[in-house]
Amino acid sequence: MLTIENLSAEIDGKTILNGLTLSVGAGEVHAIMGPNGSGKSTLSYVLAGRAGYEVTGGSVTFMGKDLLAMAPHERAAAGVFLGLQYPVEIPGVSNLLFLRTALNAQRSSRGEAEATGAEFMKAAKVAAADMNLDFEMMKRSVNQGFSGGEKKRNEMIQMALLAPKLAILDETDSGLDIDALRVVSDGINRMRSPDRATLLITHYQRLLDHVQPDRVHVLMGGRIVRSGGPELALQLEAEGYAGIAAEAGLSNIMDAAA
Repeated sequence: MLTIENLSAEIDGKTILNGLTLSVGAGEVHAIMGPNGSGKSTLSYVLAGRAGYEVTGGSVTFMGKDLLAMAPHERAAAGVFLGLQYPVEIPGVSNLLFLRTALNAQRSSRGEAEATGAEFMKAAKVAAADMNLDFEMMKRSVNQGFSGGEKKRNEMIQMALLAPKLAILDETDSGLDIDALRVVSDGINRMRSPDRATLLITHYQRLLDHVQPDRVHVLMGGRIVRSGGPELALQLEAEGYAGIAAEAGLSNIMDAAA
């Protein structure tokens, strides 16, 4: 479903991704772990098409199409979803209106009928209930007055309603308490399906205790330096990154991250 070949990217003239190669099949959940500054968030931004990140080499193919040739809104319409590490507030923009507009824009781009008001409200209430979020909060401006955990739950509601083909979740577990982590993890697991892929960017094993990944990758120096099964995350939790960095000849990365 997603094939990344030798991807390099920079921002403000500084190289962040440096020959990254990764393949994620339909129905799979892959976790990406790595020290601070290794390029994890940059990868998510490049895949989503965020402005300011210049691709300097390599290719990305999504469902047989050149993802890098698409504008950000075209990527979203094709089924790419980015869950932000720090969801922003958008004062004056109704959360419900925002979600319905996004959903119908995607449906329209695919030649599908738009959701009626009644259809949308029914789906939004189910999604909010699944995430244990009071539906009254959905009537506020986007994320306005939400706690960190509520913002992450709102992101999961967006994902449930948009039903993307590729979900890229950038440290969705960041700032969540134990109960919120369980709720958000349940939301991720509900979205697992044979025709959908998920990239989980995380620092911690605790998310992977709830969302079992098919593969775990270690990203350092802008490239994947080690891949394995779920046991790799347990190794990282116990031993840290220093050993893998040394094997990859990237000990200076650990000095920079310290």
